Amino acid sequence: MSIQMVLLPVFVQVGLTFALLIGVVFRRRKASVSGEARSPDIALGEFELPVLFYALIALALPLRHADLFIVLMSWVFVVTRFAHAGIFASSDKPGPRSTVWLAGVLVLLAMWIYFALKMLLLI
Repeated sequence: MSIQMVLLPVFVQVGLTFALLIGVVFRRRKASVSGEARSPDIALGEFELPVLFYALIALALPLRHADLFIVLMSWVFVVTRFAHAGIFASSDKPGPRSTVWLAGVLVLLAMWIYFALKMLLLI
């Protein structure tokens, strides 16, 4: 795999994270100023999954374990994050948003398990 192919989904995810963070900041600030939401209601600590994704890629790439499986699953993970962001930004219905979030968690978990097995068992 080329470095560009491996890093492209990371760059896309970084862009989504920043876009979502900035959008949420403006949306929640507007809600706070208008009185629709109180300060405790506008926490911004919902970005744990992308950090785990970045860490995995940051480890897999220099260790030369970013193979086709990691690249494909990276794209699946990024698609689940886009779907999650789309639901969050539009209707923010907890049911569908939770389902998509869980799908992303499971994909990322599979990636970490695969990577760990490759590293520990040298397969």
